[in-house]
Amino acid sequence: MTVLVGENGSGKSTLVEAVARAWQRSLTAAVRHWAPLPSPDEFPLWDELDLHGEHPRPQGGAFLRAEATHGHFSSLDEGPDGVRAFGGPLHARSHAEGFLAFLEERTSERGLWVLDDRRTPCPPPLARSRRDPAGGVVAAGSQVLLATHSPLLAALPGALVYQLDAGGCAVREWADLELVRDWRLFLDDPRRLLHHLLVE
Repeated sequence: MTVLVGENGSGKSTLVEAVARAWQRSLTAAVRHWAPLPSPDEFPLWDELDLHGEHPRPQGGAFLRAEATHGHFSSLDEGPDGVRAFGGPLHARSHAEGFLAFLEERTSERGLWVLDDRRTPCPPPLARSRRDPAGGVVAAGSQVLLATHSPLLAALPGALVYQLDAGGCAVREWADLELVRDWRLFLDDPRRLLHHLLVE
């Protein structure tokens, strides 16, 4: 499991989307619903990447981008096998339960899982659950690439964490991450960081 952290604009989403598109290029035509349609702001970086893996490449996994997950799950629910495959419509559940059902029903698939949690620093369903479907897909022989602002997700067991910043990209220990430091400062004294936003 590889986790990318960094400030907005550091390139996390650009990198994970490029990896996802480069990997999708190698998938067979039989693989459906691996990813939503490309975003309009997608960069052509994916065409410069050369990804290496087993031959034949595992065909499992998925690319889930935060703002496109709803539409992606809708396409699965409307498909001929979607409701049966996930034990019912994904959208009939809460966002968290739908997300977990999608992962848990596919933990036996070997492949690449690319997750982009770009919209919020709050823990997504993966971090709020006592279950660990990401650990399940890794145990089954898959790889997970995750971009996040969440210190909880950066602390997932066994994860290799890279911090992206103006100096480039480097491996960091969890305790040394800027986002962990910033959250500690906030939790220690919220008013210290929010005082300039509060109306006297």
